[in-house]
This record gives sequence, C-alpha cells and structure tokens, in this order.
Amino acid sequence: MHLSRRTLLASATTAALPATPPHREHLRTGFERLEADGYSLLSGQRVGVVTNPTGVTRDTEHIVDVMHRDPRVRLTAVFGPEHGFRGTAQAGGSEGRYDDPATGLPVYDTYLKSGRPLADVFTASGVDTVVFDIQDVGARFYTYIWTLYDCMEAAQLADKRFVVLDRPNPVTGREARGPVLHKEFATFVGRQPVAQAHGMTVAELARLFNGEFLATPVPLETVRMSGWKRSGFYDASGLPWVPPSPNMPTPDTALVYSGTCMFEGTNLSEGRGTTRPFELLGAEGLDGRWAAAANEAGLPGVRFREAYFTPTFSKFQGKTVGGVQIHVTDRAAYDPVRTGIALLVTARKAWSGFAWRSDNWIDKLTGSAQVRTMIDAGAGTDEVTGAWQEELAAFQRVRKGYLLYT
Repeated sequence: MHLSRRTLLASATTAALPATPPHREHLRTGFERLEADGYSLLSGQRVGVVTNPTGVTRDTEHIVDVMHRDPRVRLTAVFGPEHGFRGTAQAGGSEGRYDDPATGLPVYDTYLKSGRPLADVFTASGVDTVVFDIQDVGARFYTYIWTLYDCMEAAQLADKRFVVLDRPNPVTGREARGPVLHKEFATFVGRQPVAQAHGMTVAELARLFNGEFLATPVPLETVRMSGWKRSGFYDASGLPWVPPSPNMPTPDTALVYSGTCMFEGTNLSEGRGTTRPFELLGAEGLDGRWAAAANEAGLPGVRFREAYFTPTFSKFQGKTVGGVQIHVTDRAAYDPVRTGIALLVTARKAWSGFAWRSDNWIDKLTGSAQVRTMIDAGAGTDEVTGAWQEELAAFQRVRKGYLLYT
C-alpha cells in the first residue's frame, strides 16, 4: 500500500469551522461544531442524514430532531443503516422504508444496499447533501464504517455532496492493531485493506476511503471534533454512551470487541444473549481449564475469570455453558486483538469440541485464511500475531496521512 496521489485532495476537504474558544476545554463533536456555526456548511442544501440512535447531542437529543426544528437547515430525509434509524432491529435486520412518526421525515433503508441501488435511493430522496453521523467502535468488522464507505461511493454515483460529522473512537486512536484485510476476502464486515482495530475516527476513515479506495472520490467535507485526544477512552469525552447496536451495550464492550468478535467465527458463544456480550465466551463442555490456560499466557492488562452463563438467544440458547469472562485491568496496556488470538489458541487446546464455523466466517472477520490455518497448524499466539506485522506496518504508514488529530 502507498500514499495515494489523492492524499492532498482528501487533506484539503476538511471543513474550516471556528476553533473551540480557549475557555471551552471539553470535547465538541462534529455536530456540535456544525450547529454552533449555524449550519453554514449546509446552507441552501436539501439535506439527508445517515444516522442511528447514536447520533445524539450531549443532552441525548437526536440530531435529526434538533435539525428538523431548526429553520437554518433544510432537512428532508433520513437514511437508516443496519438496526435502523431508531434502532428497533436486531443484528442482520433493519427498519425498512417508513415515515418517522416524530418528525414526519421519510426514512430510507440503506442496509445491504451499495453501488447503483444505493445511489438510486439518494436520487429518489431528492437531497443535495448526504450527512453521516454514527458512533463507531473502532473495529474493521463493525458494519457502520462500511455503511459509510458504501454511502460515499453511492453519493459520488448520484452526484451528491458528502459531509461526515466526527465522533470519538471510543477505544482511542493511538495505533492500529491486528491483521489487514486481503481484498479477496472483502464482505460487508470488511470492504477494503484496513487493520482489524483501525485506530481512526469516522472522519479519518472517510478521508482514507476517499484517498485510497474509491475509484472516483466523492466531494467530501469532514467536520472534525475539538478537544479530542488520541489517547482518550470514551469516558474521557463527557458524552453519553448510546449503544450503537443491541449487543454493544457499554464502552467496555467496545474495548474487547475487536478481539473477541472473532469468536463469531467459531462454535463457541461470543456472549450474545447475555448482559455482557463479547466479554463472556463459552460453550458446553468447557470448564475452568480454559480460564487457567488464558491466565497462564500472561497477557498484559487483562485477567480471565472462570464463568458460567445461559444465553437467552443465539448460540446455546437456554443452555448453561462454561467459559471465561474478560476483566480488563489496565486499558492502556491491553491489546484486544492479541488477547482474542490467545483466547482462540487456548480454547482450541482446552476443549476438544472446538471448531470453526463451517462457512469459515473467521476468514471474513480476520481478513484472510491466515489466522485460521495457522491456529489449526498448532501455531502459538506470538507466531500468529507476528505473521501480520509487515502488512500492519504498511497500513500504519498509509493511515498516518489521513489522521486529523495529533
């Protein structure tokens, strides 16, 4: 990978809104800065917003409700992703086309649409500018960033402007971690060569997509935050946490997700159907030996507790299973992807029933067959994580050219 000739183009399209006054030290989101500037960036435009329940102000009002009643902005449509605009659908679902009862605005469904079909949705809506405001969780396989990518591509095809309102990466933006996706494994949980834990904000990702991956860049403007530090976890933001999806209930979930979501690619429960999804992992037949083996691995910033739980839905619904609960003891030292690999390695050794999903979904999650085949061959954690370091370093170099915050 290399820095594209479009890097300068992407760098030049960050909206120049007023800086935060010196006495205002708290973080301000992209939406807060857009509103404070009187929506000048959207002046004279018919606006549609791609958003979900996370698109809220720090007072927990939804930005669609705020913009709808403000005469300074002409909001004419809403576009809902997976789980829907108001968040009523579970994983793998959406809300379809309807009129929002609160505002009367038409809500269009973007889920599983891309390319020309999605461009046709934007055209049919009659908007001039598409605005994106959704809270991400920092993992490549979290689908909202690929909703962002698909919407950017479709906006270009439909000849629309595209504006991204930035929000914090809740697990910091210090660095990227994990394997980089190989293009032949591209799906909706990973369209392009991005690291598993990308360490970027949505506005930075939009610049990366525009500069490196879109065949023709979309007219893009990003409204950056003020007051955000790359080292900051979500609780430092002062913002309310709204679950971006039903199984992402807390920032603690986001902290582990880029590693433990890999268990979706196995026959073990990843904790769906419990109150601690992605923090609880297990299966019938597992016992305390797994937690003991995981603790013996000496992973930094984390301990594993022997745990038993009964999922209310998804894998092992209604059955009591054994496994582990992840307890992060030092967020700064904790590496979620390395931890996830160590848990896969130790689970395979601790439980004779361990198996990958028959469709090799693990390959889609990790971005290649490398993790699966190496673990099957008996490789340890160091060997598996070492295998992607060269590709990760290349991504880090490309990523650096699109960062908005130092």
